[in-house]
Amino acid sequence: MPKVFIIILNWNGWEDTKECLESLDRVAYDNFEVVLVDNGSKDNFQFPISNFQKIKIHTVYNEENLGFAGGNNVGIKLALERGAEYVLLLNNDTIVEPDFLVGLVEEAKNDERAGIVGPLIYFHDDKKIIWSAGGKITEHFMRGELIGYQKTDEGHYQVAEQVAYISGTCLLIKAEVIKKIGLISEDYFLYYEDTDWCVRAKRAGWRSLVIPQSKIYHKVSRSTQEFSYPYIYYHSRNGLMFAERFGSKVGAYLFSFWIAAKQLIKMSTHYKREWAKPVLRGVWDFWKNKKGKLKGYY
Repeated sequence: MPKVFIIILNWNGWEDTKECLESLDRVAYDNFEVVLVDNGSKDNFQFPISNFQKIKIHTVYNEENLGFAGGNNVGIKLALERGAEYVLLLNNDTIVEPDFLVGLVEEAKNDERAGIVGPLIYFHDDKKIIWSAGGKITEHFMRGELIGYQKTDEGHYQVAEQVAYISGTCLLIKAEVIKKIGLISEDYFLYYEDTDWCVRAKRAGWRSLVIPQSKIYHKVSRSTQEFSYPYIYYHSRNGLMFAERFGSKVGAYLFSFWIAAKQLIKMSTHYKREWAKPVLRGVWDFWKNKKGKLKGYY
C-alpha cells in the first residue's frame, strides 16, 4: 500500500473535524497518516489527538488564517518531507466511507496518467443527492462548475471518468505531480485553487478522474457561509483570475466589464444590491491585480 498523507484543514470547526477524524478512524487502509492543520482558529483549542488510537496524527497550528491554499500547503510540505507517495486533501466538514481511500489509491496506482483523483461527493443531509461528480470548465475558462450538482444518484456514475477538475473537498494527488507542477497557488486564498491545480496537472500530462466507487459526504460550507460577502467576492475575483490565467486575457477583461455593468444596473435599481457590492469589489480587485486575502475578512 503506497504511503498516503491526509491533510485536514481546520478553521473554527473542531466539532466537524472530530467527526471527520472519527470516520477516518474506520477507514480500511493501513498505510496513511493525518496532518491536521489549524488555520489560525480564534478559540485556540488544542485538539486531543490521543483520542484516536488507529491513526497517526501530526498537528500544526498556524498563527493566522492562510486560506485554503496556504493552510493546505503547510500540510503538503510536511507530508512530502515525510515521504508521502500520495497526498489527500480532505475538508474537515466531510464524513468518509471506510473503503473510500482504497478505491482512490487503486485507480491512481493502476493508471500512470491519473495524476489527480477524487470520489463521488454527496450531501451529508441527504445521502442520495450528489454534491459533486467532478467538475467541468466552461468555454474560454470563464467558470468552473460541479458535475451532477443536486442530482439524485440513479446509478449514472459507475466507472472512472475523466473530468476537468476535482474539488478540493476531497482530492488525491500523486507526490510526483506536486513535485512537477508545484504547490497550490496562494494567489486565490479561497476558491478556484483546486481548479487551477488540476489544469496545471493536465498541461503537464496528467489526467483528473472521478472514482464513483469511492464515496464521501459533505456538510457544505460549514467554514464559510454560502453566499456571504467573502464567498461572493472570492468567486467573482478568482473566477476572473482563473480565466485570465488559462483562457483568453482579452476575453477575461471583456467578461469583467460585462459583469461590472450588470452589477451597476443592480445597484441603481436596488435589485440584489447586497450581492452586487462584493461582485463589484471582486471585479475591481481583479483589475487592480490584487491577489490573496480580502482585507478585513477571514
